[in-house]
Amino acid sequence: MTIHVKFFASLKDKLKIDDTTIERAKTAGEAWDITTHNTERPDNVLVAINLEYAQFEDAIKAGDEVAFFPPVTGG
Repeated sequence: MTIHVKFFASLKDKLKIDDTTIERAKTAGEAWDITTHNTERPDNVLVAINLEYAQFEDAIKAGDEVAFFPPVTGG
C-alpha cells in the first residue's frame, strides 16, 4: 500500500519535506503524523485527498495522494 504525501509553501519550508511516500496510513491525519514524526498540526492547515478538500479524519487508501498546505489568500 503506497500513499503519496505532499507538503506545500511554508509547510514544506518549515518541515523540510517536499513530497514522500509512505506504506500505510488509515487517515490523512495519520499520514501527517507518520511523515512529520508526530509534529504538532497547525490549526489552519488545509488537507486534500486526490485533489479534493478533506479533513484530517478522512480515510485514505492505497494509491491516494494526500496534500497539506497553508491557507491560501489573495486578491
